[in-house]
Amino acid sequence: MNWLLDAVNWILLTLGDAAQWAWNDGLGYLGSFFALIGRAINPVFAPLFGYINVVINAVAGVVLAPIGAMPGWLSNTIISAVTGVLLLIIFKYTSNQRAIGRVKDDIKANMLALKLFKDELSVTFRSQGRVFLGALKLLRYALWPLLVMIVPVSLELAQMGLWYQWRPLQPGEQSLITMRLTGDPKVAMPPVRIVSLPGAEVTIGPVRIRSKREACWEIRARENGRHRIVFEVDSKRIEKELVVGNGLTRVSAVRPARDWTAILLHPLEKPFARDSLVQSISIDYPSRDSWTSGTDWWLAYFFVASLVFALIFKPLIRVKI
Repeated sequence: MNWLLDAVNWILLTLGDAAQWAWNDGLGYLGSFFALIGRAINPVFAPLFGYINVVINAVAGVVLAPIGAMPGWLSNTIISAVTGVLLLIIFKYTSNQRAIGRVKDDIKANMLALKLFKDELSVTFRSQGRVFLGALKLLRYALWPLLVMIVPVSLELAQMGLWYQWRPLQPGEQSLITMRLTGDPKVAMPPVRIVSLPGAEVTIGPVRIRSKREACWEIRARENGRHRIVFEVDSKRIEKELVVGNGLTRVSAVRPARDWTAILLHPLEKPFARDSLVQSISIDYPSRDSWTSGTDWWLAYFFVASLVFALIFKPLIRVKI
């Protein structure tokens, strides 16, 4: 028996070491792998999403304009309901409904067998295996519809984030502007200054952080409105939008770098060119305080509400999921 205990201990220790490696090193290698893929597809995806955002911004500016006149909970609920129903319809016509129906019937039959033959171990194990296999088949049949839906949903969420993720500065409030530059940290930064700052005033800055290639300004908002900040970087002029006011309105916290993920997450302003001295400009807008349409919470509410409305309308649309 001692050899058996030694074997079990060896297996457990080996599995523990493997799990520790996967957690400490494996995730790092996985992150590097996805980063490599991101860099490989960026030359295609970055301009693609840049062009798509031009169209989406124009359409969303009209379609989502009523958000500004509604309570946040109501607008998010309406958007969630419409999205849930549309995704159901997309799933119905992009999935193999007949195959899903057969798999679900097989799962029901095996679940019934588990209840009727619970004393038969062979039947129990066989039925459990078939239930598990059926769940994997359902996941496979759902993969293609999910791939079809992921792009439009991501574009929709990015547009919603402009309304719900941040709120505008109010007159008298202070904020931080951060400009991130390209280049080697060992090389001196080019001259940077704010040429025009309508609607606000600079209280501190620019503060240059050479190691991070950043220039920062502290500003105080003064007048409501959508303003254009004009920067001068090495004799070249660059703009960034500043929003001051109350209520729900589109707020772009970042003018992004030419990176497809940044362009997707911050769609409102034109990304910087590949050869630009400036990588990105961000404004530290305040968080929006709400459980249904506030910072980060709006996303959870959106998914829960979309799921609820999808379940409500599922029998009417006659879709198998």
